Parts: sequence; C-alpha cells; structure tokens
Amino acid sequence: MGQCGITSSKTVLVFLNLIFWAAAGILCYVGAYVFITYDDYDHFFEDVYTLIPAVIIIAVGALLFIIGLIGCCATVRESYCGLTSFVVILLLVFMTEVAVVVLGYIYRAKVENEVNSSIMKVYDEYNGTNSNAQSRAIDYVQRQLQCCGIHNYSDWQHTRWYEKSKNNSVPISCCKSNIGTCTGSLTHPEALYQEGCEALVVKKLQEIMMYVIWTALTFAAMQMLGMLCACVVLCRRSRDPAYELLVTGGTYA
Repeated sequence: MGQCGITSSKTVLVFLNLIFWAAAGILCYVGAYVFITYDDYDHFFEDVYTLIPAVIIIAVGALLFIIGLIGCCATVRESYCGLTSFVVILLLVFMTEVAVVVLGYIYRAKVENEVNSSIMKVYDEYNGTNSNAQSRAIDYVQRQLQCCGIHNYSDWQHTRWYEKSKNNSVPISCCKSNIGTCTGSLTHPEALYQEGCEALVVKKLQEIMMYVIWTALTFAAMQMLGMLCACVVLCRRSRDPAYELLVTGGTYA
C-alpha cells in the first residue's frame, strides 16, 4: 500500500510539473494582458501601483519554468536535496501568489474612487485631435466599451471641447457602430451610445483585476498539491529504510 502511495504521488508530481510549464506561459500571458489593457485605460486610473500584481505574476510565471525543471528532475531521480529545494521554492511562490490575491482585492476596491476622481479631468482635456493622448484614450474607450460621456452623452455639453466647437455635437466615437450616417449631432441622440463610460471603465478595470486574482488562486491550489506530493515522497524516503534500499539498489547487511 505504501509503495502504491509513493508511486501515485510521484506520478501526480511529474504531471503537475508539466502543468507548471504550461502555467508559466499562462501567468506571463495574464500579466502581459494586464499591462496592455492598463495602457489603454491609464488616463482613467493614475495609481501605477495597480500594476504590482501583474509584475509579480509575470515574475512567478518565469520562476515556474525553473520550478518545473527542478521538480521533474528531482522526482524522477528522487533526490532528497532536489525535492526539498522544490518544496521550499513552491512554498515561497505560494506565499507570493497569496500576496497577489490580497493586493488584487485591495486595488480592485480602489478602482472606483480612482476613476471617479480622474475621469472628469480627462474629459475636460479632450480636444478631438489624434495628437492629444487624452483624446485618443477617450475615443478608444467610447468605441471599445460602446459608451458616451461620463454618465451619458449629455455630459459632453459641459466640456471645453463642446463650448469651443459650438456645433451641438459630440465626438464621432459616441456614434453607434451600426449607424453609418451618424455625425455625433445631438439632434439625433438615438444614433449615440446611451450609457456613460465611467461605470463601464470601473467594471472593465475590476474585471482585469479579477483575472489576476483567480489566476493566482488557481495556481496557488496547484502548488499546494505539488508540495503535498513532494512531502509524501520525502517522508517515505526518510521513514522507510527498505524503500531507501530499493531506490538506491542497496542490500541489507
């Protein structure tokens, strides 16, 4: 029964190490996705520390490549030193991912206040030119999220851009994508997106942070299983002299 248990643990451990290699790629992808998406919304969320969970996840992903290699070699050779190092590194990574989850929840809670305090300023700096970073950001968000204005399209009437243009219209990015004749004119509000962007930007940023949180939780659970299997192998080696002799090819005196 003991030999069956150790074999099962080794099999699961080797399989988990293979998964760790795949997980490394997934973690790096999630971290990169957060960076890219943040770049599109950074004008609405000025706290750069929000990227800390993404940085940690990318670092963990890179480390998992090394962990997978150490784990596979140590498991196949049943190296006590290798398996011990494997467990210690997994424990450190596990603690790091717990920190990612905690930070993710902290920054997720801050998203709404950050957006609320910055979005008015961004809209007020809109000038309708592609050379203006705020203008590009607003046009991108309105097209991508299918929204217009902060709370609704009427918010544009209180911006400096509207007062200067004096044409009773909102940016073309407010136009519904299926209406090709839309010019942004407020005389045809049915052609404009009706929902404001503030709530949608908050929702989008919170969703991004939840991707980070759930990814960290998923792989933290896998690492716990990996540590458990490695500990089973280590305990079997240290407690059963017969198993040690079987592994090393020795004989009883």
